[in-house]
Amino acid sequence: MADSPRDPPRRHLRTADLRAAAQLATQATLGVIGITEGVHQAVRRRIGLAAGDAPERTGGLTGRVYGAIRGTAHGLGVGLDAVLQAVLPLLDDPARAGAEDSPAREAVVAALNGVLGDRLAAMGNALAQPMEMRRAERVLPLGRAARFQEALGACSPHLLLMVHGLCMNDTQWRRNGHDHTDALAEALQATPVRLRYNSGLRIAANGRELAQRLERLVKYWPGPLQSITIVGHSMGGLLARSAVHEGRRASHRWPALVKHLVFLGTPHHGAPLERAGHGADLLLASSPYSAPLARLGRLRSAGITDLRHGHLRHPDEGRPDAPLPLPAGVACFGVAACLAPRRGLLAERLVGDGLVPLRSALGEHDDPARRLVFARGSLRVVHRTGHLDLLSSPVVAEQLKQWLSAAPPASAS
Repeated sequence: MADSPRDPPRRHLRTADLRAAAQLATQATLGVIGITEGVHQAVRRRIGLAAGDAPERTGGLTGRVYGAIRGTAHGLGVGLDAVLQAVLPLLDDPARAGAEDSPAREAVVAALNGVLGDRLAAMGNALAQPMEMRRAERVLPLGRAARFQEALGACSPHLLLMVHGLCMNDTQWRRNGHDHTDALAEALQATPVRLRYNSGLRIAANGRELAQRLERLVKYWPGPLQSITIVGHSMGGLLARSAVHEGRRASHRWPALVKHLVFLGTPHHGAPLERAGHGADLLLASSPYSAPLARLGRLRSAGITDLRHGHLRHPDEGRPDAPLPLPAGVACFGVAACLAPRRGLLAERLVGDGLVPLRSALGEHDDPARRLVFARGSLRVVHRTGHLDLLSSPVVAEQLKQWLSAAPPASAS
């Protein structure tokens, strides 16, 4: 009896990754050259030598030398990119055309997008993650209703949307053998869909794109969709709030279907690690000798920068930092984790879950205009728990099922 065909092994590397890596290497080389020239010019300035065509550029013969080095590096990068563009398609193995990416590759790409995703997208780099809605491991195409419904398969009139956090992807909802997706889908009798997105882009940009995609999803859903529940971990909670706001601004249909929003370790009022990074930038920039090195600190993506204060609004609103209350008419719930065994000033303001302070995850703020108003009984603090432990905590899983099976009144606006 012939052996049954096996699925192709998962791949750790795509041939296109080589070209993407070469593009990143070229940009990194040019960045190092720029930093080196900036430090050199800082020293030259102290002895009265003029700058070049920009304050951080050297002038005279030195400037011409740096210009030649930059030109050579850029030319080599362009040449290598052209060669790889022509050669790599010849290296593709047709036998592995249907192979899926390995979890290791997906995790690396997700982390890279979290740190440099805005730059990857601006460069058109192949490693930039497009926004995708996925059921199990299938991408749900939103171009045509027939293709979407075929990929979706059997479904209920209730949608459960899971939104991952910074530097993560949709497969990482499973942790230590547990996945909140499965438990909540069963409790809600809902069809689970996971979002995968470039977490290095601005939160508001991702929010606007998610709003548009949800509008198409509602249009293509087989039969009328009755309810939407969105669960966001970390940045995913901010993205969910931004998407509802953008959907309402655009008069979309889907926001009226949102019944529950769940936030797991969401930094509603920012994360101190990003603020510390911003402070380091200011310190580096305070000295003419170290100022060029501040570029290294500014390599943080726009998405990470938005976490400094939890900015959710699109710049076209005029004030991206304006307070955004919880959406009226939606039952909102929040879980905050704390590494400490009990609440206290240090635990609340500094320790938190290791990444997000307790007060930020609970929506608390000294400014009443920015304070998020949750309904009574809609918040939970779990102690001796870290930021990622929220994904596998049985206490959290049980709390979510209790909340969503009997939702309290909607949060105040």
